[in-house]
Amino acid sequence: MKTAPHAEDVFDRLFATLAARKNADPKISYTAKLFSEGPDAILKKIGEESAELILASKDGARDAITHEAADLLFHLFALLAFHGLSLEDARRELARREGVSGIEEKAARNKKPAE
Repeated sequence: MKTAPHAEDVFDRLFATLAARKNADPKISYTAKLFSEGPDAILKKIGEESAELILASKDGARDAITHEAADLLFHLFALLAFHGLSLEDARRELARREGVSGIEEKAARNKKPAE
C-alpha cells in the first residue's frame, strides 16, 4: 500500500493547523467556525462522524471507513486543541498505557481514592 509523502507527520501538521486556526476568522475557516461554536459543536461532530464510521464499517466499505475515520480523527484532534491539549498529550497517555492490560487500566481509573 502506498503512503502519501510524509504521511507520518500529518498528525503533527494537522495540530499545527488547528492551533493556527483557533483565532482565525470563522467566516473563512471551517475549523475557526467550529472553535467559535464551542465544545458542543465539536462533540456533535464527533458523534456524527462516529455514527458514520460505524455504518461504513458495517457495510465493509474500505474507502468509506478510511474517509470516516479521518473525519473522526480530525474532530477528535479539534476537541483536544479546543481544550489546549496537544497530540503529545495523547501520545504520552497512550505510552503510559502501553503494556498495561486494558482491564487493569480501566480498573485503576475506576478506583476511588482512599478516604
